[in-house]
Amino acid sequence: MKVVICGAGQVGSIIARQLANEGADVTVIDEDVDQARKVAENLDVTSVVGHAAHPAVLEKAGARDADLLIAVTRSDEVNMVACQVAYSLFNVKRRIARVRHNGYLAPIWKNLYASDQLPIDEIISPELEVANGIMQRLKTPGAFDVVPLAEGRVQLLGIHCNSRACSAYGQSVRDLTRADAGLSMVVLAIVRNGRAFIPKGDDLIERDDDVYIVTAPERTDAVMRALGHKERIANRIVIIGGGNVGLNLAEQVQARWPNASLKLIEYGRSRAEFISRELGPSVVVLQGDALEAAVLEDANIGDAETVIAVTNDDETNVFASVLAKRSGCPHAITLVNKTSYEPLMPALGIDVVVSPSTITISSILRHVRHKSVVGLYTLREGFAEVIEAEAQPRSRLVSGPLREIGMPGGIRIAAVVRSGEVIMPTPDSRIEAGDRVVALVASSAVAAAETLLDVRARRR
Repeated sequence: MKVVICGAGQVGSIIARQLANEGADVTVIDEDVDQARKVAENLDVTSVVGHAAHPAVLEKAGARDADLLIAVTRSDEVNMVACQVAYSLFNVKRRIARVRHNGYLAPIWKNLYASDQLPIDEIISPELEVANGIMQRLKTPGAFDVVPLAEGRVQLLGIHCNSRACSAYGQSVRDLTRADAGLSMVVLAIVRNGRAFIPKGDDLIERDDDVYIVTAPERTDAVMRALGHKERIANRIVIIGGGNVGLNLAEQVQARWPNASLKLIEYGRSRAEFISRELGPSVVVLQGDALEAAVLEDANIGDAETVIAVTNDDETNVFASVLAKRSGCPHAITLVNKTSYEPLMPALGIDVVVSPSTITISSILRHVRHKSVVGLYTLREGFAEVIEAEAQPRSRLVSGPLREIGMPGGIRIAAVVRSGEVIMPTPDSRIEAGDRVVALVASSAVAAAETLLDVRARRR
């Protein structure tokens, strides 16, 4: 597969590395000479210096032969025009663009992206997806990661095992997930001392493990209790940062919990005034620097149950969260772009880290994978993906019981949704055509997973 990526920033570079490692022919375009050179030196890709929407630059990058163009520059307009040029001049088959500004995303303008207008196959909107992801975490307090799959019939949960009340310590994965335990869940992955691995049945749950689990939503409370979490949904919330993420999140909280006490801190005066008009009198909007003690006192941060820091600056988010925790706020959700910061968060007392790049990358990879993949979430960059796929007729996946189909290493089937019913499969289970299958796929097993899903693989 030939891929042209417009933008060599964090998202573009990670996508380039992922696809190059899977054998794709990748070319990255960036206006910054140093950034383009860095990508070419560190990754097995080609780089081109230039404006990503200019026809000559796209031609130099190989757009005439490209199967896919991914536009993730910092400019919405450049991303959209790059897709237009790729379609009109070079007939690139598929085009994905990152678009951030709400004005381009309103449902009334959806026809803008039709093939006879701005021909973009998929729009990726990080701010909206980040806000949605934070809402999922607010609805499931105690989980640091919550991803609904199969139209909400299955949930992926990331849970810190750091509570004294956790009853899972010392239990094997096999015992914890056995049918008579009543939890009805599958342990997909464990992160221990910074290392992620797919556990075997006799692996034990240890204190301070981070555990990724798949279960049905109605079993979430029982699973959370078993792992020592009994937190209640927050009723007093402070949002720090009134950008697209903060505003969208505040609107969702208003709609979901109209009686919640919600406050928002925004640094810019004009933006704070705009947000106050948008949200109305039910939300207290404070203008000021969230790193100043007086502003946090005005927000009564010590009485808040959850603080959510989502400004455009990682350092502000981290330090504001730390100050809030020290003032008595028990729970902090913090947006961090720099992946190098993530290992430091537990030591700082931050409960949940939200990574926009991880969410964006997951969205993009969903559209790169096999056509049967309808959902995808990246776990720990470079470790694995949790995919949701529709089982295809005549594929190897539906050719017999799971124990007999030759399941490749690095793939674990977690759940099957059939006619609306969630099934936790056993080695004797059979997948049927049309089933929604949720599975963990290690990065080293992506090609094997696509072969498993492919109709052609069984015909050969």
